Amino acid sequence: MVAIGDVHNDFDDFVAILQRTGLTDKQNHWTGGKTTFVQVGDLLDRGPKPREVMDLMMALEKEAAQAGGRVVGLLGNHEVMNIMGDLRYVTPMNFASFADGDSEKRQKAAYEDYVKWRSSHTALLAELPQPMELTEAEWMARHPAGFVEQREALGPTGRYGEWLRGHAVVAEIDGVIFLHGGIHPDLAKTKLDAMNKRIHDEIKAFDASKQYLQNEKLILPFFSFQEINSVLRAELSAEQKSRVPASNERQLKIQELLKLADWFSVRPDGPVWFRGYDQWTDEQGAPQASKILEAYKATHIVVGHTVQKGGRMRARFGNKVFLIDTGMLSSYYPGGGASALEICGDGQFIGVYLDEQVTVFDSAGSSSQHGDPGERPRVGDGAAAAASPADRVCSAARAGSK
Repeated sequence: MVAIGDVHNDFDDFVAILQRTGLTDKQNHWTGGKTTFVQVGDLLDRGPKPREVMDLMMALEKEAAQAGGRVVGLLGNHEVMNIMGDLRYVTPMNFASFADGDSEKRQKAAYEDYVKWRSSHTALLAELPQPMELTEAEWMARHPAGFVEQREALGPTGRYGEWLRGHAVVAEIDGVIFLHGGIHPDLAKTKLDAMNKRIHDEIKAFDASKQYLQNEKLILPFFSFQEINSVLRAELSAEQKSRVPASNERQLKIQELLKLADWFSVRPDGPVWFRGYDQWTDEQGAPQASKILEAYKATHIVVGHTVQKGGRMRARFGNKVFLIDTGMLSSYYPGGGASALEICGDGQFIGVYLDEQVTVFDSAGSSSQHGDPGERPRVGDGAAAAASPADRVCSAARAGSK
C-alpha cells in the first residue's frame, strides 16, 4: 500500500511523488500493478491546479482497477468545505481554471440575478449585520471568471462534485485505518461504515436543503456558505418581526442549516477536522491511540491534515499513528515537500520523499543500514535507520507485477 497526504492542488509535485513511488509513468498512467494507493484528502484549495489534480485521480481510479490495483480517495476538510461552499481558501487562480469562452457571459448573468434577488428581498436585507449591496465592480471582484463554473462543477450533479460525494471519509485496509484528520476517542464506538454514512447523509441533507431554499428564491445557487448563513439568519429575524410571511417548512430547513456547525462533517472533533494525534503529548496520546485501535481491531492509523515540521512525516505513540502531511505545496508551506508512506507486506513502513527514503517503522525490529546519499535520520520512535531501493521489498514486488 502507498498513502499520500494533502496535495492542495500541487499537481506537479503530486505527479513527481506518484512517479517516485512507481505508481505512475511519465505519461501519468498507472504502473502500480496490484498496489493499493490511498490519498487521505485535501486534494483541493490553495495551490494552482485543482482540475488537473482531480482529473488525474479520476483517471487513476479507473486504470488501477483495470490492472487489479486500487485507488482510494478520501474526503478531507477542504473537499467538504468546497462541497458546502466555504470558499475561504479557493484562490482566483483556482476559479480561473474553471473558466471558458462563455465565462464573461455567465458572470454578467449571475450579477443580474443577484441584483434581482436583492431588489426582491428588502426586508431580509434590512436584517443583515453587514450590507450585501455591492457595486457591480465589487461583485465582479468577489466573483471572478470561473466562479460560477466552479460552483456548478462542485455541485451535486457537477463533474467533480458528484465524484467527490462518492468518496468515503475513512477506510480500513489490512488492519490500517486511513482518514484525513483522525478518530476522536469519544467516537471510537462508532463503526467506520456508520461514520461514512453519517457524513454522506449530512452532505445529502445539505444539498437537499440548499436546493429547497433555491426553489424558494431565498438564496441563489452561487451563494457561498458564509452568504447562505447570513441570509438565513436575517430571514428568521425578518419572519419573527413579521416583515416577511412565515413558513413552517422553510423555517425547519433554515434551522437545519443553521445548526451545521454541530454536524459530524464540520465539528472540530469530527474525522476530517480532528488534530489530536498531532497535539497530544506522548503521555496523553499513547493510551488513547491504543483505545481507538482496540475498538476497531486495527494495528495502525494513517492521517494527514496537520503539516509536520521539517517536511518529514512522523510516527507517534509507539509507531501506532503515522502523520503524513508534509506540506507538499511548499510555496504555501515553507520547508514542506511531497512524500508518500509505503506500507510493505512484511511490516515495513517506508517514508518516500523526492530526494530520499527512510524507514519510518519496521515491525520486525530490523532495518537496513544502507540508504540514499544525503539520507536523514529515521523518523519515528527510536534509532536512525534508512532503507535503500534494494531493501524496499514491496517496491520490488510491485515492479515485478507490472
